[in-house]
Amino acid sequence: MEILFTSVQDCLSCKNLDPITTTVTHILRKCFPKEHLPVATVRSSYFFPLPGNAKAEPPCEGSEGDYESDGEEEVEKDLDNEDAESKEEDYDLETDVNKLRSRPVLDRPEEELGQYEAMCPELSHNFQELESESEEEKSLEDKTESLPSTPSHFIPSAASVKHPNYRWRNQSVTETGPDPREKDFKVPLQSWTKKEKCRWDQTDEKRDTAEAAQDADSCEVEDPARSHVLALYPLSKDAVWYKKMLYPECKSSVNPSPGGRLESSDIVTNLLEKHQGDIPFHSPRFYIARAKCVKSIPDYKDLAFPDFWGHQPPPYSKPMLERKYGVQRDKVLDDVRRLIQPGDVIGRTVFDLDEPSHSSPGAPGCLTFFSKFESGNLRKAIQVREFEYDLIMNADVNSNQHHQWFYFEVRDMKPAVPYRFNIINCEKFNSQFNYGMQLVMYSVKEALQGRPRWLRAGHDICYYKNHYRCSAAAGGGMRGEFYYTLTFSIKFPHKDDVCYLAYHYPYTYSTMMSHLDILEQNRNPKKVYWRQQTLCQTLGGNLCPLLTITAMPESRDDLEQFYSRPYVFLMARVHPGESNASWVMKGTLEFLVSSDPIADLLRKCFIFKIVPMLNPDGVINGNHRCSLSGDDLNRQWLTPSSQLHPTIYHAKGLLYYLRSIGRAPLVFCDYHGHSQKKNVFLYGCSIKETLWQAGCMVDTAVITEDVGYRTLPKILDKVAPAFVMNSCSFLVEKSRESTARVVVWKEMGVLRSYTMESTYCGCSHGLYKGLQLGTQELEEMGSKFCLGLLILYLKSLPCSKKVMAQAALLLDLEEEITDRAQRSCSNSSLETDDEPPCVEEIDYNTDSCSDGEDDFSELDQEIQECLSWVEGETEDEGATTGQTCSSKALRGLYISSQPASNSTALPLRSTALGAYSGFESSPV
Repeated sequence: MEILFTSVQDCLSCKNLDPITTTVTHILRKCFPKEHLPVATVRSSYFFPLPGNAKAEPPCEGSEGDYESDGEEEVEKDLDNEDAESKEEDYDLETDVNKLRSRPVLDRPEEELGQYEAMCPELSHNFQELESESEEEKSLEDKTESLPSTPSHFIPSAASVKHPNYRWRNQSVTETGPDPREKDFKVPLQSWTKKEKCRWDQTDEKRDTAEAAQDADSCEVEDPARSHVLALYPLSKDAVWYKKMLYPECKSSVNPSPGGRLESSDIVTNLLEKHQGDIPFHSPRFYIARAKCVKSIPDYKDLAFPDFWGHQPPPYSKPMLERKYGVQRDKVLDDVRRLIQPGDVIGRTVFDLDEPSHSSPGAPGCLTFFSKFESGNLRKAIQVREFEYDLIMNADVNSNQHHQWFYFEVRDMKPAVPYRFNIINCEKFNSQFNYGMQLVMYSVKEALQGRPRWLRAGHDICYYKNHYRCSAAAGGGMRGEFYYTLTFSIKFPHKDDVCYLAYHYPYTYSTMMSHLDILEQNRNPKKVYWRQQTLCQTLGGNLCPLLTITAMPESRDDLEQFYSRPYVFLMARVHPGESNASWVMKGTLEFLVSSDPIADLLRKCFIFKIVPMLNPDGVINGNHRCSLSGDDLNRQWLTPSSQLHPTIYHAKGLLYYLRSIGRAPLVFCDYHGHSQKKNVFLYGCSIKETLWQAGCMVDTAVITEDVGYRTLPKILDKVAPAFVMNSCSFLVEKSRESTARVVVWKEMGVLRSYTMESTYCGCSHGLYKGLQLGTQELEEMGSKFCLGLLILYLKSLPCSKKVMAQAALLLDLEEEITDRAQRSCSNSSLETDDEPPCVEEIDYNTDSCSDGEDDFSELDQEIQECLSWVEGETEDEGATTGQTCSSKALRGLYISSQPASNSTALPLRSTALGAYSGFESSPV
């Protein structure tokens, strides 16, 4: 190996010798001795005992068994949601028409559905306040319309908390504000530095004894044994800049505690006073109040500074990173050098989550790492050379896999020095890091200087298979795993800064909860009906919020229309590592409660049921994919367990209840993130497209299908810059039969049941082509999704003349059409490859299926027939009291910038072409 290594060094400078260099590099990699990861066990450092008869094996020591053969026929696994894209994917398609048509029976006794009536208070609320508005409500309206910039904010307590007997209590809550019986919980300026319980004031005399007893059982009253101090420690030992920034008038030094931790209330006070409060919908005080209530397995004592301080998107978008020629080969040869020339290898553990006493933090010239905070994930850090570190991620709780998400703090760096980081236990066989994606970094010093933002960072980034293996014994009896390395280099901008590195823009549970608090404060209670309830408690004892958002009726004459509004059901963050889904959801929520006239009209059209975070425990504990049970919750929708998968069980129960009362959602959408494709797109469900793709004969006389499932993605393709129709898929795979999208489609009869996938990377088409998506673009996608829903409503459902008049006035889509015209290439053009070819050979399969839209000629013909039929019907319906929207502005959405002739025409509204599987049309 040493001879080969020395020889190849002489060939690197000559590109004509690249074939020889590549061959020698492959030989060196094959000869590299296989070894275990430098951890005691590959199982998670965190263990959670499961309830009932479910067993979770605690972490066990991995044995030194034989290594698995590194054969050429490696079985690649890709467990990301809807990610299994290989040459054999057609074999996964469901071709049994009976299974596609079937609607299974309830997975629970029908009488249990009654408990979800409390989750739909909007259907029984009498709105007496429309007749006589109390002074209390007027005061609340005044306070909401002009929020003070004072340090104190108010946090409403949640209602309908799930109790151990799984029965739901039905409280009467005034919809124009918090329950008047509930006291407001004020957050003093420095309360978060003190050791105190997380509790709500329950001394209101109006609350009866029974309700108080119930509240005492809820998670809002925290066990005193779980009370903890929350601290920030963004101060390095020699961070003079920090002392000057906080104490410009004081020349004396500020001494941190021995662990480098700040517990001085003066420093906290200075931090809060320095915060400008100019980050929309974020408040450090709201955040800390919510963070104190979080229940985690490690019992977090610390806050990550970025989550506390907030994030402000940069005023620019960063292009995708151009891959430097030969970067992977250079990194691999550098790894080989460790084995052949170990003289400069340090091999010192500087951070160890399992054995903190074994780590050597604070050594001269050594970085200091930390990850024990909400959503943090870093298990071990080993200093390889002076400026190089091997990093190991923690597996999901009660699991030995799903290593992808990382989020950790690093400090004590030198400026302008390229530090190399190698995350050595990645599992996916390919990554967007090979195609222009960068990780994100947050600098505390930059934030305190007025630039609080996560930025794309890193250079010399590549992702490749390494020499580490997981034995069958260490892997819990599984076949030996292959691991991959994500390597990147970073030059930190400041000396002794405190920086945070993450896989993608973090969005914690406390961020979400505090965001909901602020939204409730900022909404106009006379316009926005807002109800925040608790869907259930999680395994870890955290609340899973359920939101209801719609428009307040203007008068009692509007109540009939209010009660009959169709439902839209939205969910996000079932996979904890998909933080981009939360940023999209953030954009959706902020738009829905905004004063935008389009948002106001949208609220009058729909009732929104929203679960903004389906897997709080996973998000809190730094998981990538699973809940505390070690299960992928998006594979549990067929038969969820009320004990092990409570959020799925009760979300499905609520959907069952809506269907049972004839109010199945018009649209169901589950927000996700996609790690292997660019753009934003939808997965939907279609019998015909699935059968055609599988090569099956389709008798259209027997199998009829409403093509309305394509309407919403076609609309989004035209109004959302990041959305690409040709990346969408409407196939139903066997391996996806237990996902939310498929189960809601089959069991609830929801035609428009989708998974919305947002890339971690960037866009290959349209206005954002060549750019990495930031939080601003993700939030924009959430708001554009709302616009798409409004257009869908106007084109698919009978509308009153009043709504039509408002729509014609508001939906002048010049801006969207202008954005469309500015796109450098049409979204309708066929996409031949999801990824461009790399400039160097990669030794694993990088093929991905084409995102081009298959030519379903028969489907095209059916849609065209439907279109011509609808246009005729629209003319006939013009004289009726309820009419389909046909304004020039809306029709222009489809007429202008029409795609090339190879694209599929879109019906102006969904027409029932037949109940293909016995489903009735979703009631509206």
